[in-house]
Amino acid sequence: MPTLKIRGGDLDLVEYEFNPFFPGEEIWTPKPEKTYTLTPRQGTVTVTTPARIHLSVLDMNRFAPDHPGGGGIGFAIQVYCSADVTCTEGETEIEYSREPIIRHFVEVFKKAVGYTGGFRIVARDHEHKHVGLGSTGSILVSVVHGMNTAVGSPLSSEAIRMLIGKNYVEETDDGRVTHGFETGVGPAAATFGGMAVMGDELALACHYPFAPDKNVYIVIPPTDVSSAGEHEFDLLMNRARTLDYRDRELKAYLILMDFIPALFRGDVTQMGDVIWEIEFRGSKRAEVEHHSFEIYHLMSRLRDAGLEFVGMSSVGPSIAIVTGRNEAEMREILSPMGLTLALTTHVDNDGMQIRT
Repeated sequence: MPTLKIRGGDLDLVEYEFNPFFPGEEIWTPKPEKTYTLTPRQGTVTVTTPARIHLSVLDMNRFAPDHPGGGGIGFAIQVYCSADVTCTEGETEIEYSREPIIRHFVEVFKKAVGYTGGFRIVARDHEHKHVGLGSTGSILVSVVHGMNTAVGSPLSSEAIRMLIGKNYVEETDDGRVTHGFETGVGPAAATFGGMAVMGDELALACHYPFAPDKNVYIVIPPTDVSSAGEHEFDLLMNRARTLDYRDRELKAYLILMDFIPALFRGDVTQMGDVIWEIEFRGSKRAEVEHHSFEIYHLMSRLRDAGLEFVGMSSVGPSIAIVTGRNEAEMREILSPMGLTLALTTHVDNDGMQIRT
């Protein structure tokens, strides 16, 4: 893996070397480790979790591939991942396309609770990868909560959030894994539903139901720019970091003083105004410009059409629209722009569901 450089300013240059490792290595667990009494159950546990829209990180300077945090805001949508988990006495069997990530978290969970058996895991995601809907985080919430329930629920939802955040990984081409970027927005939204506002170090600062009477539309503009791997690293840890040095205080102020009060009032229009302002501030500006200024042009036309809430998710290119307009009206707005609806859905305000 390459050694990549992080530059936050003229006197701020750090070299970060990605060191891939095999699943089950470099595990974080709370200290001191607790001793749990486990009661593995018969049968299969099924956990379903919503996908998420990640609207913005608050400060890229406060997280790195081996340091989760940075704060952020995002909400859960009714697009789902799920996992079926069964306790076994033999080796762990995993049925999922991204097997190394799941295998790593099996070992993370086993070490955290002291489980010595195996699991049979069948995972299914929403198939929209690396377009800003958070498949990895949602799958991990499903799998870890499935394992937890299957052995008697020794860990709380809060403990599982921390376990996922501090052990978050992405797979490499050779079947190993490496530390990835994690703000904690995805697991929080997937677990609890609604809108999640995160502080640094995975702290859940605010959680509240969001836009229950609105529609959510996802538009994915065509792009040939990668939003994964080394491209994502270069984007997040260089230009985005520099811009957040300038705008992080303003972003935090807007969220605390305008966005959260509007969330409590159910004022989607004002929330949309705040998100539109943030689209031009700090790291979010770097993420949008990563896909060219055409994304700004498209989002501006959507705003001009009277849509209440428009924002790009994560590093894009997915654009999330929250509005009271129906699907027929949306198609009329999108057609002159050469855009089509990729998804029509709603906010998920319930979060993770567990069936035993």
